[in-house]
Amino acid sequence: MISSWRRKKSARHAAKKHDLEKDVSMEVRIPVHFRCPISLDLMKDPVTLSSGMTYDRDSIEAWFEAGNSTCPVTNQVLRNLEPIPNQSIRRMIQDWCVEKRSYGIERIPTPRIPVTSVEVLEILSKVEAGGEQECRELVLKIRSIAKESERNKRCIVANGTGRALASRFEAFSRDSIDKHVLILEEIMSTLTVISPLDEETKLILGSKSSLHCIIWCLRRGSLSSRRNAVLTLRSIISSDQQKVVDLIEIEGALESLVQLVKEPICPTTTKASLLAIYYVVSSSTTNYKDDIIKRFVDTGLVEILVDTLVGCEKSVCEKALGVLDGICNSSEGREKAYDNALTMPVLVKKLLRVSDLSTEFSLSIMWKLGKNEKREERGVVFEAVELGAIQKLLLLLQVGTSEKTKENATHLLKLMKLYRNRVECIDSLDFKNLKRPF
Repeated sequence: MISSWRRKKSARHAAKKHDLEKDVSMEVRIPVHFRCPISLDLMKDPVTLSSGMTYDRDSIEAWFEAGNSTCPVTNQVLRNLEPIPNQSIRRMIQDWCVEKRSYGIERIPTPRIPVTSVEVLEILSKVEAGGEQECRELVLKIRSIAKESERNKRCIVANGTGRALASRFEAFSRDSIDKHVLILEEIMSTLTVISPLDEETKLILGSKSSLHCIIWCLRRGSLSSRRNAVLTLRSIISSDQQKVVDLIEIEGALESLVQLVKEPICPTTTKASLLAIYYVVSSSTTNYKDDIIKRFVDTGLVEILVDTLVGCEKSVCEKALGVLDGICNSSEGREKAYDNALTMPVLVKKLLRVSDLSTEFSLSIMWKLGKNEKREERGVVFEAVELGAIQKLLLLLQVGTSEKTKENATHLLKLMKLYRNRVECIDSLDFKNLKRPF
């Protein structure tokens, strides 16, 4: 009898709860004209198109980014894709949210109006015509607007901001670096914010005066200036081999890049420096590549790279190994690698442990050191065998990898055959991330 009474009480309680939830859902039903026709959700930033239809900004911009140029509801072709903020609907939605706050509805904050193409072009015209002080204030404004949202950044980039800033950078640097250092640093910082840079911007920044200014900042600038300089430099030389030749001819350029690896500012700076060095080392247009590598070797780059590889993250490891692989194309680079006691232990350790790219670079370096070694007893090949390289190389031949890597592994195994009877000692952690092909 008691249990029956409890069941009836629970049923009445559930019925009341259901009726209450039904009433609440009826009370907070979103008015149709407050919903976005695309997402059907409450509009947070209502904007109106030239067709007269109102949408939520995020939804309609996603529609345009997909390649559409029509109104989703009326299917009318739009000549102007710039949506206009609908302040009346926004205020009505905010008032409605306030009325329904007892039901847990939060008021939608007033959105910041994104920058328009007209505003960007107006700012750029002033940048091109203004003096140093006015130009600096406008550059700071551009950077601030770009940081507000990804949408603002896209609008700024699409209207040629990179080219305009690069032209002013080239003009100021040609006049006097010491005189205009503040505005030059601000422009470089803004270019970093709106990166990646287009090809025309890179071409302008690749002028001799601009390159000299960037190297000046690398050598004498503040930490933030050096960071922005190496990021800009990496972007310039990544797609133009001629700029690599121009860079090499600037006094102190290579040494400044090595210094950023030796005394890192942040991981981003280290990666950019290593990439810039890699572009220089692997450049096919330099007829004096051995001399360039010798300049890097004289700065102590091999020792710095090996020390960096002892404990670094995946991305830095791949780039450092790529640079070391290029350095080992010369006899001077290989000699420095031979003389460093950590070279072979680090290379063997990286096999099958970091990434496929790290394994490929490590194996390439080991092969270059092994095939060019002049010492017959207790050399790098002998050391690799003692470190457990044979079993790793045999395993490499069985797993999925590139033909070049398999070829290098086969050549190394042939060099190691004299030491095949030696006992191997392998850390099982080396294989924990290995993917089996079966």
